[in-house]
Amino acid sequence: QVQLVESGGGLVQAGDSLRLSCARSGRTFTTSTMGWFRQAPGKEREFVAAIRWSTNYLYYADSVKGRFTISRDNAKNTGYLQMNSLKPEDTAVYYCAVKPGALVTLSHQYDYWGQGTQVTVSS
Repeated sequence: QVQLVESGGGLVQAGDSLRLSCARSGRTFTTSTMGWFRQAPGKEREFVAAIRWSTNYLYYADSVKGRFTISRDNAKNTGYLQMNSLKPEDTAVYYCAVKPGALVTLSHQYDYWGQGTQVTVSS
């Protein structure tokens, strides 16, 4: 099993920044991917960004490209999502997730999920 604990959400104004953290523990994999997803009220969960843990390969949804940055700290076994220039439409519960193997953007292909952290952006 993999345990994921997210932190860093909050209430901010449009244009502000937040950094989400996702601390992982438990089972390790030869290769793995950490993804960030978000779900707004009444909407489906959507892909935000992902990082291939061993190679540091990154991939972003078009809606956040240029504003969000995904990264990881191997020593701390923690992933991060730096969110800049936040917009009201970024308001959602943000989840980190982990899967062994290749980077994908489909949420159902991720095996382990954090509890989620609320991000609210006011206009």
